[in-house]
Amino acid sequence: MSDPTANRVRNYVNGTWCESTATDFVEAVNPATAEVIGRTPLSPAAEVDAAVRAAEAAFPAWRRVPVADRIQCLFRLRILLQEHLEELARAITVECGKTIGESRAEMQRAMENVEVAGGAPILMQGEFSEDIASGIDEFVIRQPLGVCAGICPFNFPGMIPFWFMPYALACGNTYVVKPSEKVPLTMQKVFALIDQAGFPKGVVNLVNGAQETVDTLLDHPAVRAISFVGSTAVAKHVYARATAGGKRAQCQGGAKNPIIVLPDADPDMTTRITADSGFGCAGQRCLAASLVVTVGDARHWFTDAIVEAAARRVVGNGLDERVQMGPVISAHSKARIEQLVQKGIDQGAKPLVDGRGAAVPGCEQGFFVRPTVLHNLHPDHEITGTELFGPVLGLVEVDTIEEAIAFANRGRYGNMACLFTSSGASARKFRSEVEAGNIGINIGVAAPMAFFPFSGAKESFFGDLHGQGRHAIEFFTQTKVVVERWPKEWSRRF
Repeated sequence: MSDPTANRVRNYVNGTWCESTATDFVEAVNPATAEVIGRTPLSPAAEVDAAVRAAEAAFPAWRRVPVADRIQCLFRLRILLQEHLEELARAITVECGKTIGESRAEMQRAMENVEVAGGAPILMQGEFSEDIASGIDEFVIRQPLGVCAGICPFNFPGMIPFWFMPYALACGNTYVVKPSEKVPLTMQKVFALIDQAGFPKGVVNLVNGAQETVDTLLDHPAVRAISFVGSTAVAKHVYARATAGGKRAQCQGGAKNPIIVLPDADPDMTTRITADSGFGCAGQRCLAASLVVTVGDARHWFTDAIVEAAARRVVGNGLDERVQMGPVISAHSKARIEQLVQKGIDQGAKPLVDGRGAAVPGCEQGFFVRPTVLHNLHPDHEITGTELFGPVLGLVEVDTIEEAIAFANRGRYGNMACLFTSSGASARKFRSEVEAGNIGINIGVAAPMAFFPFSGAKESFFGDLHGQGRHAIEFFTQTKVVVERWPKEWSRRF
C-alpha cells in the first residue's frame, strides 16, 4: 500500500492529499505504550468548507453514473481492503489498543458492509402500480440526497465509517469522513486504498479535526445528512444541531447493556460469552455488557465463574497474539474508570475482582485497567446507570425474570440487552418486553450483520433510520412519487 504519510496526518480533498494549515493539533497516542504516534490537525473551518465544496461539485456527475457502475469502485475497494487486512488491523491495534484478533474482526465487519452496499442495484429499487386509475400509473423512485458526512468515534476506527460511507456512495451521494482525532491513522491507510479504487475526484473526502470541524459540518448548508457514533451527550448535540439546519441525522449514543442469566442457562457457555462481552475491546464498545443480572439460583454458579474468568484474562499489548485484552484509550479514560469504580465501592458495591492500578510488564506506561467485577450493585448507585466504557462488570441479583426485565428497562439507555437461558418461553418473553434495539439470546454481543440495521433505542439512538442494510439505503436516498398519465390521443401525434 502506498502510505501517504509517515505518521503525519493529512486531509484528502478532491482526490488529493492536503497538508492542513492548522496551528493546533491533538497527539495520537499508542495506548499500550503511551508513545506519540501522530499529530491530528484541528482543521479550520475553511478546510472543512473546501472538502464539502469538492463533494458538492462532484455530486451532479456522480449521481448520474449508473448504480451498477458506481458499485464497481466499491468492489475494487473491497479487494484492496482484503489484500491489506493485516496492515489495517495492525494500525487499529496500535492507535486504538484492542487485540490484533479484534482488529482483524473489525475490518472483516467493515468489508461486509462494502459487500452489502454492492447490492444497491436491487436495494434502491422502487415500487410500481399500474392503473391506479384508468390510464394512470404511479411509482416510487429513490434518488441521492447530495453531500453526506460521517463523524466517527475512536473505538472502531476501521469499521464504523463503513456503516455509512459505502451505502451513501452506492446510492449516488458524495461523502466526507471526519475520524476521531484520537485515532486518525487507520483512515489515512483506508483513504490510500480509496485513492486506488477509482472514485472520481471529490466523491470521497477526508477531513481531520475536533469540535470546530464537527460544528462546521453540522452547520454547512451543502451537507444534507449526518451520521454519528459516540457518547449520548454528543449525540444529542449533533442530532439537535443537524436537524435544526434541516439535515437528516442518525446519531448512535451511549449504552449500559444488561445481560440476564436465568438458572437454566448453560454455565460454561454463559460465563465464557459474558466475559468476552464485558472485557473484549477493554469494554470500549457500545455493545459491551456492563451489567449482569442473575435470576434466582444462577447467582451461585455464575458469580464464582465470572470472577475466575476475569482474574485469568491475559492483559497486555494487543499486538501480542497471546493477549486477550488491551488497554483503554487514554490516561484520562483510565482515571475516569477507576474513579467511577471507587465511587461504586464507596456507595456499597463489593469489588470481587479489582483491576485498578494495573501494571503490565513491558508496557508500564500504558493505560491499562484489568477486568473488574463489582458485586452488590443497587439500582440507585451512580455506577449502575453510568456508562463506564471500560472492562467493568457489575453484578445484580433478583428473584424472577420479571424483576430482571424491569431492572433492564429502568435505565436511560437501550442499545443492547441479552438473555442466557434454555427456555424458549423465557426467550420469547424477554425479546418481546425488553426495551433495547439489539437483542441477544445466548449471545453476548448482539452485533447485527451488515444486511441488518444496527439498531438502538431510548438515549442510545437519536433518529429514525439506522446504519447498515436497508435502513442505510433509505437514509441516503430521497423517495420521489410519480403519478403518470399518457392519454391515447397524445400518442397518435407522433
